[in-house]
Amino acid sequence: MTMLRPLSRARAPLGPEGAEVLRLITQRRFPVRLTVHANGRRRYGYWLPLDPATGRGGCYVALPTGECDALHAAGRIVLGDPLVDPAKTTYTVRAAAPATGRGEAAGRKGTVGRSKAVGRGEAMDPGTFRHALTA
Repeated sequence: MTMLRPLSRARAPLGPEGAEVLRLITQRRFPVRLTVHANGRRRYGYWLPLDPATGRGGCYVALPTGECDALHAAGRIVLGDPLVDPAKTTYTVRAAAPATGRGEAAGRKGTVGRSKAVGRGEAMDPGTFRHALTA
């Protein structure tokens, strides 16, 4: 079984690409997974279903590993229980629960843990990350 090393929990400001990756993970319209191969290679991605209206999709879409690792190190995403097979270990990736400490809640009464709502029907540009996953 491949074990992941503990990552630091330092908060860092999100860049535009990191914010987009976090939005995709938070949206949960397309479940994101981390695959750690036996050789140590890590790949974050999701399955994009075929959209009959546009003819796009029907493929795996890779997310930038560096951005995802940075989100994990900052404690903004967490990994689920591992699914282990001889060649790889797969984890479900989800957004971390928002902090509810006093510092986070100050001045935002009634909005702790809330972010801009993203509708389930909102179209996502499948060309945002065009890297195909390789097995």
